[in-house]
Amino acid sequence: MKIMILGSGAREYSIALAFKKIQKDIEFYFMPGNGATKALGMNLNIKDLNELANYAKEINIDLCIVGSETFLADGVVDIFKNLNLNIFGPSKAAAKLESSKAFMKDFLKKYHIKTARYLNTKDINEAKKFIENLNLPIVVKADGLCAGKGVIIAKTHQEALEETQKMLSGESFGEAGKCVIIEEFLKGFELSIFAICDGEDFVLLPVAQDHKKLLDNDEGPNTGGMGAYAPSSLANQELLEKIQKNIIIPTLKGMKEEGAEFCGVLFAGIMVVNEEPYVLEFNVRFGDPECEALMPLIENPLELILAATQKNLKNIAVKIKNQCAVAVVCASENYPYKASPKSEIHIKNIPENSHISYAGVSLEQDKLMADGGRILVCVGLGENIQEAKNKAYELCANVDFKGKQFRKDIGFWVCQ
Repeated sequence: MKIMILGSGAREYSIALAFKKIQKDIEFYFMPGNGATKALGMNLNIKDLNELANYAKEINIDLCIVGSETFLADGVVDIFKNLNLNIFGPSKAAAKLESSKAFMKDFLKKYHIKTARYLNTKDINEAKKFIENLNLPIVVKADGLCAGKGVIIAKTHQEALEETQKMLSGESFGEAGKCVIIEEFLKGFELSIFAICDGEDFVLLPVAQDHKKLLDNDEGPNTGGMGAYAPSSLANQELLEKIQKNIIIPTLKGMKEEGAEFCGVLFAGIMVVNEEPYVLEFNVRFGDPECEALMPLIENPLELILAATQKNLKNIAVKIKNQCAVAVVCASENYPYKASPKSEIHIKNIPENSHISYAGVSLEQDKLMADGGRILVCVGLGENIQEAKNKAYELCANVDFKGKQFRKDIGFWVCQ
């Protein structure tokens, strides 16, 4: 079987690793991949999506999985489907749920799906009036894709206005910030909900929790994610039923009505306020690092994804291991502020029930190098979160590169 995976991070590495454990004879093609994916398959350097689709047709790819949101926003699914290629992910139109936060918020409002009170605007005066009438703190978001960093939690009205000005001027996030979403702040607890969808039917994966802040105790700047664990004990059956009934089902129905049927991973960032789920945001692919925690827990990920591409999820049950997973991101010295110098990665030992998913790495003369950003993810498995956490941090202690930084509290409070 030939599978192409689009992306270069630990998420894409984790998907391939999970498939490899189930089916040994898969040939993997990564675009662009990273220094470690070379050990799992072939890395490609075909940036033109039409050319990439033609290559996939030429080598008879059985399945393409889109890991990165940028490919989805650029319409890779439409291009592959035009050549009758089997691809897992939403169309460009359906991917607007992530590529445009303004579209997403207006969609939620139209279909009566609970979300924070908000304003979409390109006008600073309109923004100022809205900001003045909000309680603190205030959430300011860039409309477009910002690699998980386009959200500011402003502690004062002045800070909210200044951050809005920076976005609208293009100073903060370029074109992605020239339309802003200003929101009321919702106070509760967050959950990451993942549904694999085939346009009409869906299956829910274990509920995960992500840690966005750079430092322990959720301090410091937002990042692409510094760790995750699954499953979360905060999601009881009653809450999950509300999420399915009031969020997932109306979203799939609404997207169909919009002429943009949703097939792929619907990732809902949920804030639970007084036992009621509100949508903070939608992503249209696996989260990173949630994917690294989820993949080892699913017994049949390839079967699920194939069923989704064939509109056959109603006949497939998700099989989940009776285990927990904790994923801890090891990042470079200067992340997320600026680039870091390259350094060689040294691994002393990989303990039982743990593994590494690689991201920002390259190969130089057969040496694995930390390039910068989020370098790798240490994943631990166990019968409970405590065991999984211990394994993940044991593995962290066995990995070394210059300037390595990681949070020490991923999954910690769950174990108290």
